[in-house]
Amino acid sequence: MNMQEALAPFQDAYATGSAQAVADFLSPDPPSRDPGRLYDFWRASNEDKIEGDVRYAFKYGRTSGMSPGEATAWLDIVVCYWRAVDKILKADQAKNQGKLSDRQLMDVYDAWKDITSNFIKYISNGTLPHWTVFTLYFTANNLRKFAIKADEQLAKAKPVAFSAGFQDDVVSAVKKSEKLEEAARVFNRIFALCLGDRTPDMMQSRKWGVYCIANLQFKTYFKLKAISLSKNVVRSIEAQNDLPAFHLYPASHRVTYKYYLGVISFLQEDYTKAESCLTEALNLCYAKSVKNKELILTYLIPCRLITQHTVPTAELLNEFPHLKRLFGGLVSSIRKGDLSGFDKALAEGEPEFVKRRVFLTLERSRDIALRNLLRKVFLAEGWEDLKEGQTEKDRIRKSRIPTAHFVAALRIGTAGAGSGQVVEDDEVECLMANMIYKGLMKGYISREHGMVVLNKKGAFPGTGV
Repeated sequence: MNMQEALAPFQDAYATGSAQAVADFLSPDPPSRDPGRLYDFWRASNEDKIEGDVRYAFKYGRTSGMSPGEATAWLDIVVCYWRAVDKILKADQAKNQGKLSDRQLMDVYDAWKDITSNFIKYISNGTLPHWTVFTLYFTANNLRKFAIKADEQLAKAKPVAFSAGFQDDVVSAVKKSEKLEEAARVFNRIFALCLGDRTPDMMQSRKWGVYCIANLQFKTYFKLKAISLSKNVVRSIEAQNDLPAFHLYPASHRVTYKYYLGVISFLQEDYTKAESCLTEALNLCYAKSVKNKELILTYLIPCRLITQHTVPTAELLNEFPHLKRLFGGLVSSIRKGDLSGFDKALAEGEPEFVKRRVFLTLERSRDIALRNLLRKVFLAEGWEDLKEGQTEKDRIRKSRIPTAHFVAALRIGTAGAGSGQVVEDDEVECLMANMIYKGLMKGYISREHGMVVLNKKGAFPGTGV
């Protein structure tokens, strides 16, 4: 195969103006239908002839509607791509032979960064059409992946012998994510390139790439554990008054953006905004995108425990086995008002909850389990006797309940019957006072009479009693 034949799919894709098809050609991974494509492309030239071969292919190959300026731009990009493929194939071969050096993955990253930089240069000076910003997005996303691999290899290659007993961020020979941080700065340039476009014709504007690049930044900042930097991206977007209407952007851009915006709000403990964003993301999500729905619900479920004091239905958890494994024990304990079971489920799931940054929020949902336990006591007290002239429809539940009944329930519910654990009366009163303050229970505590007097019309709001 010569270079003209190798570039034919690219020229066909470019002629149609398909950003995805061009990105597919410039992918570091061969398509499943043609697993040898990268090797074929690489064999079509060599380091000495690559520039001449590509120039000849563009001049005499299939017509793709390129202007001379575009041909020059793509010459540079394709040459960089060939060199990146050369590094990728050599790194793959070395890995298969168990001879991968730390420098090789760095070389792959550097070569791919050259492709990305050329894209930025030729899009910013107007040489390439506006739609190629989406091809740039795919290229930048691959740069992120290569940066992660390079950092992982770098971390293995340069251990720090004197850092035993210290965290990596305190004593380290190199930055923990040196290349990913470098890639993040590249993404900032791309974001500014899209956000700052002043093309009067909105259909030809790079502003259509704002949200997909913002999503790439979010993904990178979360990986770097620099979530605060995501707020700068959000503020930059919210400060713009000339972006196309949000609903006009592709659904995939909107879903991802709302998901990250929801998670950022969740981590800031702005649960009302988080619930709104995550709910919108869930509603926009493609019906069969199970993984994406699971990611959204991982934060939406804890969110609604706080904002609405509601637990997910059994049907919802059965639909997503991973979420059932993650939250099933907690949800079951909350429903039953089983404080001991809740504490056990929270402790067992702590590593996963901490990893996903939902532990503290779930810990707060213990109030709902406590409410349900207190509600059980209320229901167990039964009904007031009917007065003369009253019928069954006039019957109301007993609203004056001895504090001792709640104390007994808490002692059993906290550690189980026969545990020997003592829960002081004052502690129970304090817990109930907090429940009343938070609006989870309506009534007051009469210490003089040792009674809890509950509201006759809605003692436990939102629960039907």
